[in-house]
Amino acid sequence: MVPGRHVTDRQMRLYMKFRRTDPVPIAAARAGFSAATAYRIERDPRPQSQKDMPRRRRRPDPLAAVWESEIVPLLRSAPGLRPIAVSEEVLRRHPELGAGIRRTLERRIRNWRALHGPEQDVIFRQIHQPGRLGLSDFTDMGELAVSIAGAPLEHRLYHFRLAYSGFEHAHVVLGGESYVALAEGLQDALWALDGAPHEHRSDSLSAAFRNLDRNARDDLTRRYEALCAHYGMEPSRNNPGLAHENGSIEGAHGHLKAAIADALLLRGSRDFADLATYRGFVDEVVGRRNARVAPRIDIERAALRSLPPRRTADHEEAIVSVTSSSGFVLRKVFYSVPSRLIGHRLRVRLYDDRLEVYLGSSHQLTLSRGRRKPDGRHGHVVDYRHVIHALRRKPMALLGLVYRDSLFPRPAYARTFEAMLARQPARQACRTTVEILALAHERACEAELASALEALLEAGRLPDMAELRARFMPDITTLPGVVVAHPALGTYDDIVTIHRGDVA
Repeated sequence: MVPGRHVTDRQMRLYMKFRRTDPVPIAAARAGFSAATAYRIERDPRPQSQKDMPRRRRRPDPLAAVWESEIVPLLRSAPGLRPIAVSEEVLRRHPELGAGIRRTLERRIRNWRALHGPEQDVIFRQIHQPGRLGLSDFTDMGELAVSIAGAPLEHRLYHFRLAYSGFEHAHVVLGGESYVALAEGLQDALWALDGAPHEHRSDSLSAAFRNLDRNARDDLTRRYEALCAHYGMEPSRNNPGLAHENGSIEGAHGHLKAAIADALLLRGSRDFADLATYRGFVDEVVGRRNARVAPRIDIERAALRSLPPRRTADHEEAIVSVTSSSGFVLRKVFYSVPSRLIGHRLRVRLYDDRLEVYLGSSHQLTLSRGRRKPDGRHGHVVDYRHVIHALRRKPMALLGLVYRDSLFPRPAYARTFEAMLARQPARQACRTTVEILALAHERACEAELASALEALLEAGRLPDMAELRARFMPDITTLPGVVVAHPALGTYDDIVTIHRGDVA
């Protein structure tokens, strides 16, 4: 027998069986213990379970004086009280007990609750049928520390999953949980799947409902129900605070985030050139996960509903007026537009990551969607190309411009302006900065000009406009030579003669 291990009843039965034909040492070896143990069994053949004596206390119970009189009443009056809180309260009342009672107290409380505690909620495991249930939820991705061109990317993932096959779809969401993000992500998932489940379950959309009045909440509910009806799905929601009702996707959140985290480690960098590259990276990770369950997806796809002929609206609409500042304010964000639209009313479609701007039915431009600042102040989405022509006429407006920080397309332009303000009169600094922005616009050299400005700043020099214009002037030698050949005037007489002949 190995030291420290007790003989089991099964080993004793084996020993007694082998003992009928074998001597004591051989029977003991076949049963898995030593000959000395076998001779002890010969003297007392009772099974080990009958020999075990009940364990007795080896030291006085440190909680004997307070368990029934103080601790049990605490547990009955506050069933959710944590053992650590009970321990701290007991030590506050009886410091002579010492901190060494904590483990004993935790074990005693756990056993008491198993015998006398309240009934707990029960999770009932479900059998999922193919094509029956699809689930949607959002998960925060801040812990992965992803960045775009060096700037931290605050984002969530919209996550869709089929309960039977485990098919997944993920969509990068830049704002918070909203109906727009849900509608866009859900429809992308359904069209990628080429079918719709019979039931769609989401969480309670509590984040989307926050700070909305009752009319807005009812409108959001109607839009969600209309979205599901468009695809023939029965809408359902789990109860607030009961994440296990969405268990088929809540658990998958952690697995998907772990897979993305592993892929980021293998990639060697968490920084991406642009948002499209990061979205492609997430799609690739999700695609590899779907490939592992491809046979089950094929089974479930056959049980899905057919898709309607077209998608339904996955955006919100708003009507805005363009002010004399050459922009409009929407959801506490100022957006600049070309000045030719001043005084017009525009129809704006709000998506999660962009705005589509229409004048009547004509599409005018697409803007990146902005967010208000965390402290509640207005945000700004400004394109310097929209206002540069007016700013050239009023360069001093740059000095106190409300959205000046958002006007500069790259950090190098802002750093250049700050350096000139520190070493030149404000009027000259504003005029030169505006001319630099105009040069970037007119010569389409925004990135190259930013690199040149960085080099000048590192060398301790300020930009010279004559030098910059000469450097970014179009190269005459690369311009194509266009030769226009003028036809002879007699050619027109020939054409007239031919046509007269045709008429005759």
